[in-house]
Amino acid sequence: MREEWFPLVWRLKKVWAHFLLWPVGIFYRIKHETTIDTEKAYVFCPNHTSYIDIMLIYIAIPVYFHTMGKAELLKVPLFRLFFERMNIPVNRKSHIDSHRAFRRAASDIDKKISVTLFPEGTIHHHGPVMGRFKNGPFRLAIEKQVPIVPISFVNNWRILPDDIHRRVGRPGIAKVIVHPPIPTSGMTDANIDELKEKVYASISRPLKDAYPAQYESKR
Repeated sequence: MREEWFPLVWRLKKVWAHFLLWPVGIFYRIKHETTIDTEKAYVFCPNHTSYIDIMLIYIAIPVYFHTMGKAELLKVPLFRLFFERMNIPVNRKSHIDSHRAFRRAASDIDKKISVTLFPEGTIHHHGPVMGRFKNGPFRLAIEKQVPIVPISFVNNWRILPDDIHRRVGRPGIAKVIVHPPIPTSGMTDANIDELKEKVYASISRPLKDAYPAQYESKR
C-alpha cells in the first residue's frame, strides 16, 4: 500500500467502524471536553476493556492518526491489509521489536501524525477498573514534547466484554469521553510517573463516578 493512500484508508476505517457497530445495535455518545487542534500531533491514550475500543478510536478521534498494536493482529487477513504498513505492529515479547516500534511512532510524530496507544498494553479483564499503565506512551509524548490526550471508554466493558464466557454482551450506547490534552512541554523522563498518574486520574474519574462499587471492591 502506498503511503499517500494512508489518509484515505484512515477515512475508510472510520466508515468500517460504523458498519461493524450499527448492525449489532451498538451506538455511541461521544463527549469532547475540548477542541483538538488538527494542525498538531498528539499521543492519544484510551483505556482498553473491549474489542469495540478499536472501532471507537476511529470514530472518537477527529484527527488522522496511526495506531500501535500487538503484532498478532497481522495474522488476521483483513486486518493485516489495513494494519501492516500504515499502523505500527509490535511484538511485546521482543525488546528489539518494541524499540523499533517506538522509533517508528516517534518518526510519525515528527511528520505531524498523531499516535494512539492503549497504555495498559492489552485488554484488561477487570473493567471498569484499569490495569497498570506501561511507560511507552508517556515516554513517547515526553521525548517528542507533544500533548497526551486521555480517552475514557466508560461502559464498553459491559456492552461487549472480552471474557464472554463469564459475561454476556448486549446492544447499547457506548459512552466515550475525550479529555483535554495534558501538555508535556518541559518534561523529561524524570516526569514519566507524574504524567502517567495525571492520565490515569483523568481516564478513571468518569469510570469511578459510573461504577463506584467496582472501584470500592478493588481496594
